[in-house]
Amino acid sequence: MFYDRIKNPWLREAADWLVSIGLAVLLFFVVREFVFRTARVDGNSMLPTLEHGDMVILNRFAYVVGTPRVGDIVAFPYAENPSEHYIKRIIAAPGDIVNLREGLFWVNDVMLQDDFSDELVISTGDVVFPIEIDEGHYFVLGDNRNGSQDSRFTKVGTIPANEMIGKATVRIWPLGRIGSVN
Repeated sequence: MFYDRIKNPWLREAADWLVSIGLAVLLFFVVREFVFRTARVDGNSMLPTLEHGDMVILNRFAYVVGTPRVGDIVAFPYAENPSEHYIKRIIAAPGDIVNLREGLFWVNDVMLQDDFSDELVISTGDVVFPIEIDEGHYFVLGDNRNGSQDSRFTKVGTIPANEMIGKATVRIWPLGRIGSVN
């Protein structure tokens, strides 16, 4: 390399260190931008799956090689304040029709059933149901259906795939609850 011409051993060692540190910093930013990122859960909208203060790893690469799927927990910027991120679960994909009847969500005339939410939805939002999901967009809900700002509200709306920061895959904090996120 260029520093092979440096005769002074101290300067050569310093050049080695600078190159190593520079490569490590570059690798860090490449991995952070294109592969993984962390996110902190702020609020109770994803209870019981995720709690306030939980830290998760977002797999950014998942949507480079694939597409979001129903059931994925995703992070995306909040439209009214893009520096804030929301973490929600996808319940409907492009072309699906979402309805809210008698406190229950229906997707393509099939009642949404999940293991974490058995209460009737009281908070209906301001979206007019039924709603057909546009191409490239996804309908997201918090697991805590009555305590979540999500696609039921026009200020959140359906989420374009290209705005998803990544798929939440692993909880890394608190230490006692480390594990995969479903």
